[in-house]
Amino acid sequence: MIKTKGLAHFTLPVTDTVRSMAFYTDILGMTAIQVNHDRGMVFLDCGGDCLILSKSEARINPDDHDVHHAFIVDADDYENAKRDLAANGVDVFFEEDRQGGAVNGPRAYFHDPDGNVLEIINLTSYKGDPAG
Repeated sequence: MIKTKGLAHFTLPVTDTVRSMAFYTDILGMTAIQVNHDRGMVFLDCGGDCLILSKSEARINPDDHDVHHAFIVDADDYENAKRDLAANGVDVFFEEDRQGGAVNGPRAYFHDPDGNVLEIINLTSYKGDPAG
């Protein structure tokens, strides 16, 4: 059996890397690592994890909320993060505080400019965490 050690990166399809890079850096606070708009690739740092924005006409179905990507925010920043989304015209379409499952905490769901479903979560516990 292969024993993976972590996540090196994950990739999201976007139709416009310039527009999407602005969304992910200006609104979600990620930092550009490497940018090549001509090739359609933007590498971003998200708290030590790598997100790649890749130009593609293939889109994730924005109505399939089970397919989404969640980003952790500090407990003290969660409410401010929701306010920042609203201030930037980003609609939170669903919010809940899920407890007792695999990934727990208050969370808010929204779309990026291409309709990809994203989540911010104040991660209170993670079933895979030996301490939790």
